[in-house]
Amino acid sequence: MAPTSRFHGVIPPVVTPRSADGAIDVASLERLTKHLLDGGVNGLFVLGSSAEVPYLTDSERAVVVSTIGGVNAGQVPLIVGANEQTTNRVIDEGRRMVELGADALVVTSQYYAISDANETDTHFRAVHAALDVPIFAYDVPVRTHYKLPTDLLVRLGREGVIAGVKDSSGDDVSFRQLLLAARDIPDFDIFTGHEVVVDGALLGGAQGVVPGLGNVDPAGYARLYAAGASGDFAAAASEQDRLADVFSIVYTPTPGRVSPGAGGLGAFKTALRLMGVIDSNAMSAPMIALNDSETAAIRVILERNGLL
Repeated sequence: MAPTSRFHGVIPPVVTPRSADGAIDVASLERLTKHLLDGGVNGLFVLGSSAEVPYLTDSERAVVVSTIGGVNAGQVPLIVGANEQTTNRVIDEGRRMVELGADALVVTSQYYAISDANETDTHFRAVHAALDVPIFAYDVPVRTHYKLPTDLLVRLGREGVIAGVKDSSGDDVSFRQLLLAARDIPDFDIFTGHEVVVDGALLGGAQGVVPGLGNVDPAGYARLYAAGASGDFAAAASEQDRLADVFSIVYTPTPGRVSPGAGGLGAFKTALRLMGVIDSNAMSAPMIALNDSETAAIRVILERNGLL
């Protein structure tokens, strides 16, 4: 799992703080970015699912990227999602993100459009041809309703169309098969988006992790990655066990009161508010925030893990 390029290690998908009135909370976002950098992350993934990117207007997306980029000031790579439904829209969005300072882009397959493997191949090739930055394929079928085929990803990697894969499929068998099939591709970086099996992913050869929970405990994931990189998988497993307990914050929302998306992201935001990193756990409309009883349950989990 030795790093093969500048893209490796812990690259959290940065959440987007909002104030109680719904506006982007720039001051909180600045503190959050510093919290992540101080925690020892190796990169920042901006405008991913954890950022509530489907809910952000174009102007809000620009504010988020500019704010994070300003605090980062080139300390670690800035990897930005170019999130749009179809190829030409992705290219337009990608150009805008590069102008705002993106060092690399994360791109899904087309969504809303009803597509297939051939069109997906053409999609990634067109984005690569149009944009002169590394492109990471984002495998997130829960949102695109399409699982990126392993053979397609490997072929695109071998031909230099994509620089790697951010896997949020939840399919650990497919993920391991991708690691094996791509092992001999130089400068091809594969990341798991799974918070609780990172030690296994690193043991299998992954270059890093993109954990939503990394917003809350970036230092914990940095320790986990360092242990794996040094070959100390007993230490990595121990740290992963602790982080798995921290991850239980996502199970505190009351089922049926908030949506599944609002529950997980709301737990991250609520934890960050309790830690004093951001000012509010407000969500993008129409999602609703976690309430006092849910917040109290998160406090207990943070306290027993030394985060409060």
